[in-house]
Amino acid sequence: MCAVVYVLVLFGSFLVICSIVLGRMLLKNRSVRKYVRNMRQRIQSAEDRGAVILDETPLEKPKRDMRTTAIQLQKSRTFLHRAEKAIAQGKFDIAEGLLIQALTVDPDAHDVRAQLAKLYLDEKRDSKAEAMYKELLQFKDDASFRANLGLAYYRQEKFDLACEAYQAALDRDSQNPERLAALGRACVAARHYEDATLLLDKATARLSRDTELLGLLAECAMQIGDKEKAEETYRRINKIEPYNQDVKDKLAELASA
Repeated sequence: MCAVVYVLVLFGSFLVICSIVLGRMLLKNRSVRKYVRNMRQRIQSAEDRGAVILDETPLEKPKRDMRTTAIQLQKSRTFLHRAEKAIAQGKFDIAEGLLIQALTVDPDAHDVRAQLAKLYLDEKRDSKAEAMYKELLQFKDDASFRANLGLAYYRQEKFDLACEAYQAALDRDSQNPERLAALGRACVAARHYEDATLLLDKATARLSRDTELLGLLAECAMQIGDKEKAEETYRRINKIEPYNQDVKDKLAELASA
């Protein structure tokens, strides 16, 4: 008799547990259906208002092996140091090869790329320097990079592009009189004499003993018909170089004109 009662109690407990679990599942499913129904209603309402639903694009996180990165960095540094020694010894071909190897190991080593660009500029390999500085400017907007790009353009007689590059360098380093002078020279080469006169006038106010710049300023003043400015500038040169016969002749010509 006791065994029968025990079985009935056990069976009844099982039924109660099943009922509880089933009830919770029904409530959960009902909540999920309600959430989905509400979400659909909100989406439909947003679409009715003209909203555009964008497809979700999963982001892929780049996988980086820190150990591999450290090894690449060390190899790149080694090539760079060897290249610097080669440059100091005047072995520019060897230096170029070492810098290219450094970039092959670590393509993101922008300081190495800058060193290679400077090497090309110093060696007057201006088309390669131009390409390298354009690459560098995609990663860092630096005044010196823009100025060096301007020089690469200038040497290739791309004078209007040189003016643009030098102007960008001046915009980022406006207190540097050398930037003014470089832009002024480029404007002279591009035959933008009025702009060149203004720029060189400002540059020579700060580089007051630079007779080469003063000579350019005087020539630009003559090109735009400002003889008074030209004479004033030649007199400034004459004070610095009193024995310069060419300057004396220019002053004589202006006095007799």
